[in-house]
Amino acid sequence: MRLIGEVIEREFGIKLSRSAVGRAMAALGFTPQRPLRRARERDPVLVARWEQEAFPAIAAEAKRVGARIFFADEAGMRSDHHAGTTWAPMARTPTVPTTGQRFGINMLSAVAPDGHFHFMVHEGRATAEVFVDFLQRLLHDADRPVFLIVDGHSIHEARIVREFVEAQNGRLKLFFLPPYSPHLNPDEQVWGNVKAHIAKQTVANKLDLKEKALQALERLRALPKVVAGFFRHPHCRYILDAQAAT
Repeated sequence: MRLIGEVIEREFGIKLSRSAVGRAMAALGFTPQRPLRRARERDPVLVARWEQEAFPAIAAEAKRVGARIFFADEAGMRSDHHAGTTWAPMARTPTVPTTGQRFGINMLSAVAPDGHFHFMVHEGRATAEVFVDFLQRLLHDADRPVFLIVDGHSIHEARIVREFVEAQNGRLKLFFLPPYSPHLNPDEQVWGNVKAHIAKQTVANKLDLKEKALQALERLRALPKVVAGFFRHPHCRYILDAQAAT
């Protein structure tokens, strides 16, 4: 409000109170919103091509061979990540005892439009070997070929991953999202859901953090309608539209 008020005063010579600026912005149809962050390196042409050409072709091939499409991603969770609010008397901010230690865990997951959800929690950084372990687990539970869509992280394109995919004789195919386009991946919303669930709890130690992460992930796996709902996000509707058109 302050910055908008300064612009109005500079451009028009009119000084308004913050409440007056708020009323003026509301009358013009503006509301305060948290902006979305988008990498300036993202290429809108590649994004459009993915939505209009590349993914529809993947969806058509998947239907032809009877494959299930998954979107996968990795994320980390730290002990100092907190969220949520609570009630307290005015001017008496509540104190929640928590650990002062900093530690974290890493997670991988994969989601399908029909609500299928797979995950893995591990310690240490994500490596190509860890990703292959995740792929093995994903295939172990698969009742049909898997088309897995991931970003261009180096671990996804490592030689050990390529060799593993080739050894599956068509049971697994990898496809890559356009660079700097995480918004196209509905699995990103898994992390928002899981982290929000964990961050509202106190964490005692690393084992406790891991257990809470597993509980949050198991909870989500038991809610296939919620998982399927991730694909109805405005940025991910292209997935359902392409599948409906095949």
